[in-house]
Amino acid sequence: MNGKTKRVLLVDDDHLILESLRVALSERGYEVLLAHDGNEGLVRAERDAPDLIVLDMMMPRRSGFMVLNRLRYRPNRSPRIIMVTANEDPRHQAFAESQGVDAYVHKPFDICEFLQLVESML
Repeated sequence: MNGKTKRVLLVDDDHLILESLRVALSERGYEVLLAHDGNEGLVRAERDAPDLIVLDMMMPRRSGFMVLNRLRYRPNRSPRIIMVTANEDPRHQAFAESQGVDAYVHKPFDICEFLQLVESML
């Protein structure tokens, strides 16, 4: 990677996914920030200004859609966002895309393909 280390915020209530992605992204040289629910994710996104957010759709306290809504309509710079979900309903994907997600990924996903997606966005 060139220049400044890119920051990736992972927002998911599944500890196994957080840890797996943290390790994979850290090995690629990204600075990885973690949040365990939507509220924490929103606070970290606003405070830490990540370049990319990997956002789970279904979480306690605040859904990924609610976080997305707040992030997309704030006055300052909005990061790239990948929404991840186990939900297969195409209406959710269409809604996420209408709200401005940059990519929508179904769980489970191939980690190598996911890392290529992240690289292409950053």
